[in-house]
Amino acid sequence: METDEYCIKQISVFSENKPGRLAAIAKALMEKKVNILAFSIAEADGFGVVRALVDKPEVAHSILSSLGFNVAFTEVIAVRMKDEPGGLYDIAEILGNAGINIEYSYAYSGKDGAVLILRVDNSKDAIEKIINLGATLLKSSRFH
Repeated sequence: METDEYCIKQISVFSENKPGRLAAIAKALMEKKVNILAFSIAEADGFGVVRALVDKPEVAHSILSSLGFNVAFTEVIAVRMKDEPGGLYDIAEILGNAGINIEYSYAYSGKDGAVLILRVDNSKDAIEKIINLGATLLKSSRFH
């Protein structure tokens, strides 16, 4: 089974956790017409990690790196889930039963339904299990 079409390039931006840093990131992306499709922010020891799905990951990486941000790519997958009670449980159960660990996740809900973004310890296995058990993965082309 071909799994590469489901691997999405997420940017992770590491920055001091201080006022104005998110605005600087968002402004830089706006000026280069990079659309942020989903994002999350985590904090640890005075630093923040902004994880984002953007429509132009290479452009985002380049511009943010040139501004002095520490930027990295991470491979994630996106699973469509029911936008109702139990939607998260369905996906978490599939992965848990398959022995696949979720390292982190974030979700969004919009006009096309709810989507769970996942960083897992084994993307290939997760993709195969999710598809084989009838859940829907979104292709990376939808984001880039």
